[in-house]
Amino acid sequence: MMKPVIICIDDDQTVLDSLMRELSVNFGDRFEIETAMGGLEALELVEDLLIDECEIAVVIADYIMPDMKGDEVLKRIHERSPNTLKIMLTGQATIEGVSNAVNSAQLYRYIAKPWESTQLNFTLQEALKIYFLEHQLAEQNIQLRASERRLAQFLEAMPIGVSVHDATGKTTYANR
Repeated sequence: MMKPVIICIDDDQTVLDSLMRELSVNFGDRFEIETAMGGLEALELVEDLLIDECEIAVVIADYIMPDMKGDEVLKRIHERSPNTLKIMLTGQATIEGVSNAVNSAQLYRYIAKPWESTQLNFTLQEALKIYFLEHQLAEQNIQLRASERRLAQFLEAMPIGVSVHDATGKTTYANR
């Protein structure tokens, strides 16, 4: 099974190298860490990862990049991978840019540059917990729906009439 992916997007190679070092030490044993120089490269990377059926857990993006603003990149990533958590890591975001990312990409967090390692690592740990809890909940919902279908099939196959009522006496189910 492939490891989930954390993507870092920035137009400064020094920032990407720093993020790669820090995240590899703290998360590299459980996650693949990928980097992209700018928004267009990031969108290509996301497409390639999705084609390969990789799970993209978190995207960390700068706001000011020459090819595409961070809020637009996060919005387009959200359209392709809505369950991915998005973090904006920047020192130059405008209120409008952060607001756009919150509204159109469901921005999880904003962290100012220069970042504190403790804050970045804590934010990522919490984002990853949420990511895995949402996956677990989705799987449990699938299992619950399958159980409900099996129960309905069982009740429909019974040779006697069965009905279920709520606390007010309203019928919520009746077999044929």
